[in-house]
Amino acid sequence: MLLVLSALCVGVLVPFGGAVTPNDLRPDAPPHSARGPHPVGTRDLVIDGEAPLDITMWYPALNGEDREAKTRYAYEINMGAPLGTVTFATFAGRAIRDAPFDLSAGPYPLVILSPGFSIGSSTYAWLAEHLASYGFVVIAPEHQEQLDAELNGLWQATITRPQDILTVLAYVDEQVGSGHTLEGLINADTVAVIGHSYGGYTALVAGGAQIDTDGFEAHCETAYESNDPNVWLCDELSPHMADMAELAGLESIPEGLWQQAWSDPRVDAIVPLAGDAFFFGQDGLAEITVPVMAIGGTLDSDAPYMWGTYPAYEFVSSPTKVRIALIDAEHMIFTGPCEAIPLLLRFVSDEFCSDPGWDRNYAHDLTNHFTTAFLLDTLKGDQAAHEALLPDAVQFAGIEYT
Repeated sequence: MLLVLSALCVGVLVPFGGAVTPNDLRPDAPPHSARGPHPVGTRDLVIDGEAPLDITMWYPALNGEDREAKTRYAYEINMGAPLGTVTFATFAGRAIRDAPFDLSAGPYPLVILSPGFSIGSSTYAWLAEHLASYGFVVIAPEHQEQLDAELNGLWQATITRPQDILTVLAYVDEQVGSGHTLEGLINADTVAVIGHSYGGYTALVAGGAQIDTDGFEAHCETAYESNDPNVWLCDELSPHMADMAELAGLESIPEGLWQQAWSDPRVDAIVPLAGDAFFFGQDGLAEITVPVMAIGGTLDSDAPYMWGTYPAYEFVSSPTKVRIALIDAEHMIFTGPCEAIPLLLRFVSDEFCSDPGWDRNYAHDLTNHFTTAFLLDTLKGDQAAHEALLPDAVQFAGIEYT
């Protein structure tokens, strides 16, 4: 596989069967999967500091010059040395690069989007653009990670990712001030955090979840005893608990909840997509009281449904919570559309682009619909969006709705 990936410098892209443009809707597409009323702009920014953090922002934009709303995004994963960042596919977007802000309806709620482990933020542009078109500002940090064979960065990410979210919030607080870049654009007191995979873990922490040493150890012990095929997650992380505690500034591994100040009281809602929740246990998840929407595929072997999406609904204390099971869907169904794939990667792209039994565009329609309605309801008090989430309104094929 490394040999094939190394040939990416050829740069040949071929269409992937079944691709549709972002404006095409299936006949069975749910209502909030239709594009919202706002033109969308996008910008790349850098948060300066001891460790600069690259971010990408999508926002309601002005298009007085009637520029073509056309962007090409890359579905990227940082594979580490010697490959670096690999583009597994590209797909079309409809954002206007560096367009001026539309402040007429601002300030807008902030949505922080945390990508999956080692995955580039542009991979989720399909979702970020959609939310921006409904009047949200979406900021996605580029977590400094790489996907090597040993997953060496996974335990560090457990600690550094929540801190990246706090870094974004601090940056927004500074930049919404008088005379600064984001003045009038973002309402920094109304915030949601969403994320895929380890980004879902990040969203849960931002919502108040606490790592629970006892709960994690008990979960892994049960997994070993039952020969659970997903026990590899315990193998990757259990040996590094002391390292994680040290990186978190703790003198030793706590026996129970870690009680870390990794969340912000302004976070009003969270949406983990195939999020990892096994670190928290029941007690750690019970610390979450904000509205939660957990979405995941039941055949996910990277962030197993019963280790992530199921407990992220079952054990949180939130009075407002939703769980959506995509029946027989796999882990990467939430990543970017694979409209064009480098020619040599057609032989190795199944893990990233193939969803047996699912149409990826339909899965994205569902995710856009539910995420948009949930955030319109919880952040903006939109009654129509609230009604779209009531069980009687949810009659879509391929899902189980709770």
